[in-house]
Amino acid sequence: MNVLSRTLVALMLLAPASALAQASKNPTPPRETQAAFDGFIAKFRTALKANDSAAIAGMTKLPFMGDKANSGAAQFRAKAYPQFLTAKNRACLQKKKAAYDRNGEGNDSFFIFCGESIFTFTKTPSGFLFTDVDAND
Repeated sequence: MNVLSRTLVALMLLAPASALAQASKNPTPPRETQAAFDGFIAKFRTALKANDSAAIAGMTKLPFMGDKANSGAAQFRAKAYPQFLTAKNRACLQKKKAAYDRNGEGNDSFFIFCGESIFTFTKTPSGFLFTDVDAND
């Protein structure tokens, strides 16, 4: 085989692998999961718009981010809410589209990227909850 033939064969073999890799990077949530998240995020955004920290605490997995200092709703409202849900972040969370992914343990999550932060919402046995804030690197 000449070099051109080998190159063409290699490209033909790589194209499906590349498409598969792209598909797994942008998975589509199951219809029921998307519907459940849509209902959750609508309520979450309503609470954000009203700056209702009590309602947000009720939609948050506690202890928040595994931090015992944020183990209850009162601690979340006093510490985590003002730290992570600033006016700028609340405005961003109300308008940005969420991205979906499923982790290796099979957990469905949606992520909203706001400036330097990634807000995570994870499906739990009791429905979706606000579970984490990470650095957007």
